[in-house]
Amino acid sequence: MLEYSLVSGLTAAGADAYIMHVTTTASVSYITRTDGFDCGIMISASHNPFYDNGIKLMGPGGEKLDDDVIAELERYLGGERVPRCEREVCGADMGRTIDYVCGRNRYIGHLISLSACSFKGMRVGLDCANGSAWQIAKSVFDALVAVTYVIGASPDGLNINESGSTGISALCELVGREGLDAGFAFDGDADRCIAVDERGNAVDGDGELYILAGRLAELGELGRAGVVCTVMSNSALISSLAARGIACSVSGVGDRQVSKKMCRTGARLGGEKSGHIIISKYGVSGDGLVTAVKLLEAAADRGASLSQLLRGYEPLPQHERSVPVQDKEEAFGKGLLAECERLKRAEGCTRVVARPSGTEPVIRLMAEGNSDEACLRCLDGAERYLKCR
Repeated sequence: MLEYSLVSGLTAAGADAYIMHVTTTASVSYITRTDGFDCGIMISASHNPFYDNGIKLMGPGGEKLDDDVIAELERYLGGERVPRCEREVCGADMGRTIDYVCGRNRYIGHLISLSACSFKGMRVGLDCANGSAWQIAKSVFDALVAVTYVIGASPDGLNINESGSTGISALCELVGREGLDAGFAFDGDADRCIAVDERGNAVDGDGELYILAGRLAELGELGRAGVVCTVMSNSALISSLAARGIACSVSGVGDRQVSKKMCRTGARLGGEKSGHIIISKYGVSGDGLVTAVKLLEAAADRGASLSQLLRGYEPLPQHERSVPVQDKEEAFGKGLLAECERLKRAEGCTRVVARPSGTEPVIRLMAEGNSDEACLRCLDGAERYLKCR
């Protein structure tokens, strides 16, 4: 319904709409950039349930639009400003709809070309979250000669993100049960990837950054600027990279913030604990499929498992929690940061972070310290504070 509505509006305004059908956010970004489109539009609930569907807008370079442009568009949508039509569009000036499934196929070819080695003999689990990667991921890894075991590949329009990167247990169980070499879980629009090692243990975005930073450094492709992570990343990532002589800068949360920091510092690799990983050589935003291919390539080329590639990185105890609130901005502003600082000192944690979610009516909490118990006590205290205000 959303697709048809958008296409109707675009063509009525005189624009041509090229339709890629069910595909990933990263593929829209890639085709917008490489095929010279004026903009890209992705309909997606991202990592959320289907009823949170929204629209992601991309500029001609495939990058997400700046906040000030989005704010201007939201003012139009809210009726604060009425767009002026410069001319009436009718007749031959009307736009066209063009089936552009070839764009999605070309993106698949791009992914297959990224690995410098075959995955022959490797057994890989894929959890497609009943989302946009449900056909693409298997096609890519089959073409690279891996033996694939796929779950989360029966979308019905309602079951998106019931598994995948936000519900990793099913893939961990699959990898352990079948004795697979690795597993990769994507979210609904496949811009995130959480890996699973051969032991059935999850490897989050911080672990992925550690592996990929080492890989790029070995190839001489990392550069002096090193890596960009976010305030939600585990502090041990920064110290572990430093031990390998790799610099690490910290940005705000969101792949757009990571991308901006990468541009400012010249870093070629960045990402979030949630599995948004950006490798600037291949794109301007997170791409879960690129992440999966490059992680497995690192393992295949070194003849090592993911757990072996993680040696040297021991994350500190860290826990996260999302607390539903009526008004996230109001809840965030009522002394929450001061309370988090008090809890941090009282429980002896190293960090307590609170922030309003960018996509849901919740406050995100994170506590990091020397013990799981201290982290959980901090989160309990912060949650009680939010619920009592």
